[in-house]
Amino acid sequence: MGRLALLSVTDKTGLVDFARQLVEQFEFEIISSGGTAKTLQAAGLPVIKVSEYTGSPEILGGRVKTLHPRVHGGILGRRDVPTDVEEMAANQIRPLDLVVVNLYPFEKTIANPDVTTAEAIEQIDIGGPAMLRAAAKNFAHLTVISNPKYYDAYLEELRQNNGETSLKFRQKMAGETFALTNAYDGAIAAYFASLDTDALPTRFTLAGTEIQTLRYGENPHQSAAWYRTGTAATGWAGANLLQGKELSYNNLVDLEAARRLIAEFGTEEPATAILKHTNPCGVAIGSSLVEAYTKAFQADSTSAFGGIVALNQSIDADTARELTKTFLECVVAPDCSPEARDILGKKSKVRVLTLADLGAGEKQTVKVIAGGFLVQASDDVVETPENWRVVTREQPTAEQLAELLFAWKVAKHVKSNAIVVTKDKTTLGVGAGQMNRVGSVKIALEQAGEKAKGGYLASDGFFPFDDSVRTAAAAGITAIVQPGGSLKDEDSIKAADELGLVMVLTGIRHFLH
Repeated sequence: MGRLALLSVTDKTGLVDFARQLVEQFEFEIISSGGTAKTLQAAGLPVIKVSEYTGSPEILGGRVKTLHPRVHGGILGRRDVPTDVEEMAANQIRPLDLVVVNLYPFEKTIANPDVTTAEAIEQIDIGGPAMLRAAAKNFAHLTVISNPKYYDAYLEELRQNNGETSLKFRQKMAGETFALTNAYDGAIAAYFASLDTDALPTRFTLAGTEIQTLRYGENPHQSAAWYRTGTAATGWAGANLLQGKELSYNNLVDLEAARRLIAEFGTEEPATAILKHTNPCGVAIGSSLVEAYTKAFQADSTSAFGGIVALNQSIDADTARELTKTFLECVVAPDCSPEARDILGKKSKVRVLTLADLGAGEKQTVKVIAGGFLVQASDDVVETPENWRVVTREQPTAEQLAELLFAWKVAKHVKSNAIVVTKDKTTLGVGAGQMNRVGSVKIALEQAGEKAKGGYLASDGFFPFDDSVRTAAAAGITAIVQPGGSLKDEDSIKAADELGLVMVLTGIRHFLH
């Protein structure tokens, strides 16, 4: 008897050609089931059905097909252990040389927002992971392939090693397989955890598939790679790079910060956010997209040089012309008109991306620490001025509340301690990442300069003293929004009343570390 391979795949990519070479060049016999068997038979290839080999029919609507001693004995049997060999012979179990399996598309199924729990459950593969794990465990004696991209490498191994595979290759395939089954089970666990929104799960699995190796990380001496979660090309993995070089590690980090910020403004009013090193240097709302971009750029044109631009509406020709007037690293928008694309093409080095849904982000954020990682719910709370508390004698107008909401949304995406000064729904000054809040206030007001007169100030955290309020008033600020919660809130409120300022408390802080 020749060598025996078991092929059972959901992804039929390259299957027929691979199986044909196994049969014709290397004299394999093939065991298969279900749709895989039908595909191979339709191509004229000889196939032994699993039910024929085991003597047991597929049952329970296909839920039980390969869970049989003749299958798993052939996978797990150790050919260098005499008792294993004797038991296999006594039970008419042939050793398998190759197991090729990939799994039901669970992640693709749950990516559909309308999927039911019953539909999701039917896409939980049982026999596939069992065979993969068994074959990976016994890599000393057989090869397991869990991805069609390794078909050619396996055939080349056979050619180079007189019809055999090297231990190194088999071990590599085993490692790839355990990574796959780990990610698959992780996706299932994450799905069930998502059904219980009351708490984070006791066990949290983070798994990804490499999209590309990046040139380097934050600095040239750091290696880096880009991974996507799930099987569907969602998020940045689903973005279209219209022009420019491959995205770098820092590009992707900055783009995600830009996406989170621009998502605050929806798509009804044209908005632009320009970021540098994940902090906004210019954010604005305008009557048109080109006006929003121009206002954002002029807010801090020095810092905008080499920045990341996020737009909440499709790029039109007028906006594209403005974008080409300076050097930018990346531009992202939901879409880009053909005319705008032609104009941007004149600046071929700028990376231009379209991401249809800039508002779709992850429900949790993850940060790695020594010996583990931290998980938290994303800071995606929706706030409105109706939920705020006016604490000063001076009452805000509807226009002032709208301006304070704009400033508050921007402050949420500035590194703590964060202070944002705005006017006409445009940032004038941003104080980010300072070790004390009054330092951030001074930086933001100094950047705003004379334009701060009649302006608005947002603080991501409370004021521990009244000094920041007095500094803001001296610069001409008319209204302040902050979370409140300090033991000395009354000092800040008293100062605001004394100086004729409006102050509102949101009751929610937005630290960003």
